[in-house]
Amino acid sequence: MLLNILLFVGTVLAMEWVAWFSHKYIMHGWGWVWHESHHRPREGWFELNDLYAVVGAAISITLIYFGREDLGPTWWIGWGMAGYGLIYFVFHEGLVHRRWPFKWNPKGGYIKRLIQAHKIHHAGKGKDDCVSFGFLHARPLAELREEFKQLRDAQDPR
Repeated sequence: MLLNILLFVGTVLAMEWVAWFSHKYIMHGWGWVWHESHHRPREGWFELNDLYAVVGAAISITLIYFGREDLGPTWWIGWGMAGYGLIYFVFHEGLVHRRWPFKWNPKGGYIKRLIQAHKIHHAGKGKDDCVSFGFLHARPLAELREEFKQLRDAQDPR
């Protein structure tokens, strides 16, 4: 049972790296076609970027399905992915983007830093001028602001 719990928790934690990598190199790379909608004002309830969540959910559900007989590693990994997806939905979609009515406005600490880091990410105008690609981890804001300033200065040297 301990191994199963470790698989679940380890998957939740590892998914932040997978999300960071996917966000930086896929969503802001060849997958910008879908992700660009997330960097534009949303019209309606859904955006094309939501297809990334559908893909992640499909992988998670597939792993859960194939592990259902023996509750083996694929079952626990699938649920770890689903757990990360739920955390992402609450924090990123709920708290940061307010896609559903979430009344809490943190005054400081980790959650406020997470929100501010994502706002710095969205300050970029295109796929190549963004910083801070994590969803549940954010480097110190001073670092992110400096990185963003350097990126901007390199693109628009006056």
